[in-house]
Amino acid sequence: MESVKIVENGVEARKEIAQFRMQGFTRDEIYLLAHDQNRSEHLTDALEISAIGVGEQGVFESIANVFRSRGDELRSKLESLGLSVAAAERCEEEMDHGKVIVVASKSA
Repeated sequence: MESVKIVENGVEARKEIAQFRMQGFTRDEIYLLAHDQNRSEHLTDALEISAIGVGEQGVFESIANVFRSRGDELRSKLESLGLSVAAAERCEEEMDHGKVIVVASKSA
């Protein structure tokens, strides 16, 4: 089970994370992605949620991400959280426009 929210910034992301927490998701089940890797890492750290890593993606996908474009990497990470290919593509397009994606996933 996953829930996806598309937000403008860290303030909105914080609100959505609080909503996910009230729905029973733990901080380890909530992930944030932005097209700019530094922004993504900064917000993930500031909001004290999980980064998508080997545990969610597996070793081979994590290694493959080193050689992928940022867009391909983001779509791969979203798919590893349970999103369909089409949903991952839509989210990546939103990130191209500066949006931030917050995903709560029990399946990762």
